[in-house]
Amino acid sequence: MPLIKRSELPALLREVGQGKCCQLYLFFGERYLCREAADSLQKALLALPAGGSVNSIDGDREDSSKTLGQLMNFSLLPGLQIHRVTDSRLFHSKNTASALWNKVELARGEKKEAQCRRHLLAFVALAGIPVDDGLEEMEGGQWQNIFGFARPKESLAWADELLAAAGSPKVLSAGDITGRYRDAFTKGVPPHNILLLTAEAVDKRKQFFAFIKKEGVVVDCSIDTGAGAAAQKGQNAVLQELVTKSLSRFGKKMAPRVLDLLFERVGFHPVAVVMETEKLALAVGDRELITVEDLDAMVGRTREDALFELTDAFGKQQTGRTLVLLHRLLENGIHGLAILATLRNYLRRLLIFRSLQLQPQPHWQPGMSAKQFQDSYLPALKERGDWKELLTGHPYALFMSFSKAQGFSCSLLKKWLGLLLQAEYRLKGAPLPQQLVLEELLLTMLATDKRNKV
Repeated sequence: MPLIKRSELPALLREVGQGKCCQLYLFFGERYLCREAADSLQKALLALPAGGSVNSIDGDREDSSKTLGQLMNFSLLPGLQIHRVTDSRLFHSKNTASALWNKVELARGEKKEAQCRRHLLAFVALAGIPVDDGLEEMEGGQWQNIFGFARPKESLAWADELLAAAGSPKVLSAGDITGRYRDAFTKGVPPHNILLLTAEAVDKRKQFFAFIKKEGVVVDCSIDTGAGAAAQKGQNAVLQELVTKSLSRFGKKMAPRVLDLLFERVGFHPVAVVMETEKLALAVGDRELITVEDLDAMVGRTREDALFELTDAFGKQQTGRTLVLLHRLLENGIHGLAILATLRNYLRRLLIFRSLQLQPQPHWQPGMSAKQFQDSYLPALKERGDWKELLTGHPYALFMSFSKAQGFSCSLLKKWLGLLLQAEYRLKGAPLPQQLVLEELLLTMLATDKRNKV
């Protein structure tokens, strides 16, 4: 059966309800969407007349050989025997290593220790190395050979501490056993045994992936996470679907604007959107309609998140959205001087990055890819030792900041900083409403940008 999209899942579930099911399923892509889709399939399988039971397996700690052994055994229990592996590592390879490491660093930067540990375990499993050897002691050549990208320059002692605290096996992976899985399903596993796999990152070139596409069912639950109009439309469609499902379970509805505000505050985080929707539905009690006031009371945004949205809109030259966000910040009691301080830090950062790009070494190349930036340009910058405090954080986030800085001239950024200083004097000394001062500043800067584009 060919690979299908998540949107085609209802048709698959109808076939399963008619008894047309197979023994091998793979869901890959966004983690929450994979879990939700796999839950739907599991429910449909257990609803068949034969019934059955589920053996849930954590892919981070799975012994794949043991799982295969269970699949090959005839069970004494009646009905279907579903072996469900969450976060399977069977589809990882050197080609997914860089993406996994980016997730490790992103989770670490957001202080999400459990998530960071999960991605780190999956990353180390690619090497099949003893955990006691540690990442800190691994040399650059060995790292490049195993994972396919350059070793990070900073100390990795923190990663070894996380691995040690995980209490993981001495060796996380015994090698690629997918060939044994293919042989087992080709020869035939006991008819009532079903393998259900979910995975965030997959190497589609792996033979086992192609085998499942041919002999089983592959469901693509991935979502474009870019910032383009098409990507945003796809993300909002998924989130709206999840909100609608959640509200229907509680018999609730949302007033106009609430849905858009919810998406603005939470962003594209499906599990968070579902949790916040359920929280709102429970908070309103017997009332059917969820209002903006309910959203403000139950789904707050941090000051940092709100200010980040403002600089994001400003950097993208979205005049209307910038003014709307400014109005909301002032409504929520954030002082104009705090907004100016955020803008000043943002512009100063762009100015420094732009000045670094103009240096002869290392050479900044317009159109540089994220991989080139992370593997070559950023390490060379760090070796120089300039502005170390600004070059920390997730490499991809730094790459996006450098890419944005490329669109401005140093003279324009310095001019904007001068306008900011004038606005600060007005806020501190002139008897003018702060909203008027800030609106004039932003409109002047955005209009100036159009005439001074690099």
